[in-house]
Amino acid sequence: MMRRLPAVRRGPFLLESNLSRLVDEMFTDFHRIGFDISSSLGRTDVYERDQALIFETELPGVKKDEIAIKVEDDQLIVSGEVKRNDEIDKENYFRLGRRYGRFQRCFPLPADLIQKDGIKARFEDGILSVTAPMKESIKEKEKPIEIAVE
Repeated sequence: MMRRLPAVRRGPFLLESNLSRLVDEMFTDFHRIGFDISSSLGRTDVYERDQALIFETELPGVKKDEIAIKVEDDQLIVSGEVKRNDEIDKENYFRLGRRYGRFQRCFPLPADLIQKDGIKARFEDGILSVTAPMKESIKEKEKPIEIAVE
């Protein structure tokens, strides 16, 4: 059983403390039944640069050898695992705010534009950068459609 901090240490306002506790308890076991409610792991920027689609994903606490990247069914799939420090007993925690366990993020790829054999990945300082070269620019392919206001 996890011990809780005294209400004074959780927040200066009673409502904040009670609301925080309720939300924490409501989402405690969601990861066990397949819901991914944590958007903090794997936040990703996707942009185009130099005729390549770039995916930059934050993966704090993940080791390079714990990351798997593959392209399947025109999707870029990034998966891995964040492991908790097992040297600390769960009973010694006052609050578990970080997310641990397996994760997976999927990103659709424009199948007709991506050169799949040229995809490269680099992991540095907790940021995974995947570069997918394109046959032609998405931005150049887009043509704005002007609509008259009546």
